[in-house]
Amino acid sequence: MIESYDFGILVINGKKYRNDILVFPERILDNWWRKEGHELCIEDLREILSYEPKPEVIVVGTGYYGIMKIPPKMEQTLKSHGIELMAQPTTEACKTFNKLLKSGRRVVAAFHLTC
Repeated sequence: MIESYDFGILVINGKKYRNDILVFPERILDNWWRKEGHELCIEDLREILSYEPKPEVIVVGTGYYGIMKIPPKMEQTLKSHGIELMAQPTTEACKTFNKLLKSGRRVVAAFHLTC
């Protein structure tokens, strides 16, 4: 469960993360790095796409100011895998992730913590 987020710092279960991360129900992949930096590519989500059980939803935090872009093709590709994409600035994405997790949905998240 995400406890708090502010520019560059995300707190989950009492631990502070200062790098972009992937959040799975039972683990966290710290220091997530993307091919294009501020544009999400399908390759950036390979750990999520190979995750079992397959998530119903991927929540993407696009940064404090929402700078990270997600090409329209990304949503189509994920939909073809049966996965819903929810992309929001990271502050809102954290709230969405917590809400979906509490509701029992199979959700994973990819969070860009800065810009």
